[in-house]
Amino acid sequence: MLIIYFLLVLMIFIWSFSFIIVDIAIEFIPPLSIALYRFIIASITFLIIDFYINLRNKRSNNPIKRVADDPKYSKIDWITLLISSFTGVSLFFFSQYNAILLIGPSLPALFVCLLAPVLISFFALIFFQEKLNKFKLIGFIIASIGGFLLVTGGNIENITPSSPNFIGYLFALITPIFWSIYATLTKKLTKSISSNKINKYISYFGTIELLFFVLINNEFPFFIHNFFNLTLFLCAIYLGIGCYVIGYFIWQHSQNKLKSSKVASFLYIEPFLTLLFSLLLQRSEIIVVWNIIGGIIVLVAVLLINYR
Repeated sequence: MLIIYFLLVLMIFIWSFSFIIVDIAIEFIPPLSIALYRFIIASITFLIIDFYINLRNKRSNNPIKRVADDPKYSKIDWITLLISSFTGVSLFFFSQYNAILLIGPSLPALFVCLLAPVLISFFALIFFQEKLNKFKLIGFIIASIGGFLLVTGGNIENITPSSPNFIGYLFALITPIFWSIYATLTKKLTKSISSNKINKYISYFGTIELLFFVLINNEFPFFIHNFFNLTLFLCAIYLGIGCYVIGYFIWQHSQNKLKSSKVASFLYIEPFLTLLFSLLLQRSEIIVVWNIIGGIIVLVAVLLINYR
């Protein structure tokens, strides 16, 4: 069990720095193209892994093992995988990367990492019958107050259409919703599909979805022109292999071993690490003290929600 907690800490460090990596990559190509580049790298990595596994199985000459490694999935499983790819890949990263483009890396990190655990805990009550006690109830109430301060920065005008940062705030706000749906769906999938296969199929579906969006958004020529940019390539390697292949595997594997709310609790530290990295690297930010205070209040609320 200790190894799972170690892996979760590693995952958080990798994911924390990913917001800075995206902020760097956005200087070269638009958000959708960055996401596509990321998942092309991830998909190629899964193909290489599959090739190696198949080659190893052929050398072992064990047909029973090969059949066991490739079970049949139901239509519901495939539909759930497809919906997961939309919510956890194409829609999620389109929203998150646009938020980073418009308001910097730290505020989107605060939104998704502190609001998503509240939503995941709420969904767990509904779909996984995780019990609601007085601490969870009080936690949800406090989270609502902290969430308001986190989202508005103490100024309700920040989330009105007249605000210059309204679109950025809107993108940042919907990312935890997409992530929570994704986390809930994939936790259900882990009961019948291995974590690695879930991530592999979602990566394939997500790559196709993102390619479609890049084409209809007329970004493809620009994407091809910048494909061999060394900085972008290194960013895509970090995001595709580090954040997705490794990070998502740790997330799925941990969700299969621990309660959803407990796994989600490791997201608490991520936005504060992102803010630290951002300040150290002097990235541009649109964040005020009330955003931080709201984030801390949400953090306290989530601790109450997860209190035994």
